[in-house]
Amino acid sequence: MPSHSPKHRSREREARRLEALLQARGPGPGPGLQRAGSEGPGPGAGAGQPPPSPRHREAAPGLRRDSASEDGRMKLNPSLLGIALRSLLAVDLWLSKRLGVCASDDSPWGSARPIMKLIEVSGHGIPWLAGTVYCLAQSGSAAGQEVLLNLLLALILDLVLVGVVKSLVRRRRPTHNKMDMFATFSVDRYSFPSGHATRAAMGGRFFLNHLVLAVPLRILVVLWVCIVGLSRVMLGRHNVTDVLCGFIMGYLQFSLVEYMWLSSNNLQTFLRLCGLK
Repeated sequence: MPSHSPKHRSREREARRLEALLQARGPGPGPGLQRAGSEGPGPGAGAGQPPPSPRHREAAPGLRRDSASEDGRMKLNPSLLGIALRSLLAVDLWLSKRLGVCASDDSPWGSARPIMKLIEVSGHGIPWLAGTVYCLAQSGSAAGQEVLLNLLLALILDLVLVGVVKSLVRRRRPTHNKMDMFATFSVDRYSFPSGHATRAAMGGRFFLNHLVLAVPLRILVVLWVCIVGLSRVMLGRHNVTDVLCGFIMGYLQFSLVEYMWLSSNNLQTFLRLCGLK
């Protein structure tokens, strides 16, 4: 067969045409290979990275559900605390309203209002301060002066602490309160804590620990402390929580006074500095 036969020339032309077609497409994979694989790598994925397995695809929604449930629990806890506090406040306001039977003359126990106001004066700070100063001036024994001076300092401490807490909390008095209280000051428009309750609790502990009292008198002291606290709610001056927190605060104040107790020697030094002796 001759080397330049028509059939040979046609095969050479087809070979050159195929070579030109391959050069025009470049070195990438052919269409068959592209169709056999995936649709192509996603954004940000490596060229040779295999697609995620079905197990990994199923685990990803589970992780998202776990994180969502944790976020839900974190959001649920503060709401539960808020609901508990609001419920406690609602019960406090409701109970205080029900117990305010002497809040006005038209109240169910309005006839007992003068007696409640007399009890109110017995726990006021001015009579306590005036009586303590008078007894301190009239006392002739060093032991009596020591007890009375520490009582005076405890009363001053009580006034300062209650005034500071009332100024910080700024809780308004109950709406059914009638503002006819004895000798009020600027902080007395606030309700928390009850100054009468703190003073009664502290004074009661003071009497029971530093005065020699018979059993009937000790019972009377305890009853007076309880009646003072109850009268604050019955007159509508305070809510129940104001009185309860006042009792706790007064109890702790006495412990502080006991820790800072002035002895007889310190008392004599104090009196000389004040020019009283």
